[in-house]
Amino acid sequence: MEIKDYCKNVDIELSQWQEKINDVLSNIDSLPTGKKQRMLEDVNGLHIVMTELRDRIEKLRTECPISWEPEWEDVSFRDPKYNFNDKASVNFDYDFGG
Repeated sequence: MEIKDYCKNVDIELSQWQEKINDVLSNIDSLPTGKKQRMLEDVNGLHIVMTELRDRIEKLRTECPISWEPEWEDVSFRDPKYNFNDKASVNFDYDFGG
């Protein structure tokens, strides 16, 4: 399975869970106040889960790549601003005795 297919499948699965939890919360909202009072702690927990789901879905949608094609930079080896000889004089720690 390619990574973009995986990301798409996870997005779909999380969105479906979000819809299911939304349905449960809607059903709870339609209950009489007395019954809701007994479920208050559980309902608050569901709202926390919904917030986390929403955040994870958004992160997935923004961080998963749309395509995995290589990103080519427009690099010219004859760029007058780039002087190879200047870069060749860089010293590394193993260039020094010790």
